[in-house]
Amino acid sequence: MTTLHAFANPARFLKVARPLTPILFWAGVLLVAIGCWAGLTRTPPDYLQGETVRILYIHVPAAWLGMGGWSGIALSSIALLVWRHPLAGIAARAIAPVGAAFAALCLVTGSIWGRPTWGTWWQWDGRLTSMLLLFFVYCGYVALARADAERGGDGRIPALFGIAGTVLLPIIRYSVVWWNTLHQGPSIGLTGSSIDGAILWPLPFMLIGFTAIFAAIVLMRMRTLLARAKAEARMRRMARA
Repeated sequence: MTTLHAFANPARFLKVARPLTPILFWAGVLLVAIGCWAGLTRTPPDYLQGETVRILYIHVPAAWLGMGGWSGIALSSIALLVWRHPLAGIAARAIAPVGAAFAALCLVTGSIWGRPTWGTWWQWDGRLTSMLLLFFVYCGYVALARADAERGGDGRIPALFGIAGTVLLPIIRYSVVWWNTLHQGPSIGLTGSSIDGAILWPLPFMLIGFTAIFAAIVLMRMRTLLARAKAEARMRRMARA
């Protein structure tokens, strides 16, 4: 809680965000480059899926960040409603387009992966359909947050929407367990993985790298939104003078 309120001051937040943004971005780019190199040249093809299995190095981080982005929106929404944290609404607005982009990337890579393995570009099963719904919910949040900001709202309505949207996360997570679908079951868990280690080992580089890039883009967007709010406030003061 002390850490949460420590960055309630935008100036204090910007003092940390400015140097941290390039560090996260370039560290993420380096890790993704290492992961791509390893995944494309240092891992064997799968005995069933062949070379197409390599798309998991993009698909899994995209799915992870598509869901993780909405978790960030929900936590920011709670901070806004409960503690009135001044940067919480800005954080949620900054996360939404980035999370939507990764959710879309998850859907695209899943479709590309599904074509040779399932024989179809799309299947209306639980995992794919719920992920598509999450993408649409992201788009709805972006539009709602923009409309709320334009009318001078306090962010409560988008925050409530952000919390309500979390109902999709357990559905996405457990859809392959609850329903019999084409999508494979959970491959990576706390107790182990069904994916051979010879194929799996580059994945952590990609996960950490894409997460760092995600965080860097969110920080850049937060800085942009704060600068825009500061400029608009200055213009209003000038108009009243």
